[in-house]
Amino acid sequence: MTSNTSHRASLVFLAITLLTFLAASSAPTPLYHLYQEGLHFSAGMLTLIFGVYALSLLAALLTVGSLSDHLGRKPVIFTALVLNMLAMLLFINADSVGWLIAARTLQGFATGMATAVLGAALLDTDRQQGPLVNSVAPLLGMACGAMGSSLLVEFAPLPTQLIYWTLLALMLVQAVYVWRLAETVSRIPGALASLRPTLHVPPQARRALWLSLPVDVAVWAMGGFYLSLAPSLVRAATGSTSNLIGGGLVAVLTLSGALMIFTLRNRPANKVLRLGASLLAIGVALILAAVHSASLPLFFIATLIAGSGFGAGFLGALRSVVPLALPHERAGLMSAFYVLSYLAFCLPSLLAGNLIRSFGLIVTTDGYGAVLILLSLSALAGLLLQDSARARATTGG
Repeated sequence: MTSNTSHRASLVFLAITLLTFLAASSAPTPLYHLYQEGLHFSAGMLTLIFGVYALSLLAALLTVGSLSDHLGRKPVIFTALVLNMLAMLLFINADSVGWLIAARTLQGFATGMATAVLGAALLDTDRQQGPLVNSVAPLLGMACGAMGSSLLVEFAPLPTQLIYWTLLALMLVQAVYVWRLAETVSRIPGALASLRPTLHVPPQARRALWLSLPVDVAVWAMGGFYLSLAPSLVRAATGSTSNLIGGGLVAVLTLSGALMIFTLRNRPANKVLRLGASLLAIGVALILAAVHSASLPLFFIATLIAGSGFGAGFLGALRSVVPLALPHERAGLMSAFYVLSYLAFCLPSLLAGNLIRSFGLIVTTDGYGAVLILLSLSALAGLLLQDSARARATTGG
């Protein structure tokens, strides 16, 4: 195998593996209402089951996020795959809320470990395509997981098991193949010390991170709400009972995000961030309109626009920050970036789940949407002021 072919094969394998982890993460979304009906739990418990995944993922990023910088990429990718296979077995056997929480917790830790190491390995393999794949693969993965799960629930036997058996088989093949990859970093001491929870943001990347953070927080907070509550929201607003609607909305959200990332991949990061903030504000406003008009077509149009904002905001933030890291800082910086993103992904939706008990789903959605619109517009104003100050400095005005 020539080095060029080997390089391309490694890039494809790493992208597919990252896609698989994120597909597994969204696969339970279309099944939540089946779990709710079968196990009789509340919307608050639903967001807790969703939230423990994100919190466990954060724990992994904070502890083992930099581990592959010390031990090498391959053993860490393999370990993450084994942990996720165990999570799939827990899902297959889940017959109580406790099993679901255990499955999501283990899955979150495996996905956090994988996100950091695969992100770093992709950057090692290709500095040009790495950031693009890092941005697109998670969104494509979530779309495949949600839509694939919806289709299997609607048309195939074993609705709460078949998707997990499929993912388990795919991960088994990846766990065998990973050892054929070339190792991209040399082992360095300090593996145990690297497990201390830290957020390592290299000094040269800090300013860029703070400037892009408000948009990143807004897009991930919207994503977390959608992945945990969109199927329930559509049922409450429109009365639709189709299993395909919830998965379809998640797929539209993530696919439009992925398409936007691909379209904008060569545009300047600050312009992409501004576009992301604008589209998110418009998309969320239209989602609220869809809720109150009980319009299913408007739900899909609004989700398309909000998803485009998600993709642009995520890419803009990633492109502003990640290229500033040196090779042995990449896994640590990717971990820090994802920690902040996933905090925005899980904490607001956990809060929303608790507020639903007091205020109901529709009122909580209105409040959540209003906060997201305010955050997006504030971020947009900040970015425009920063660009204006930069323009004045350049012209000496």
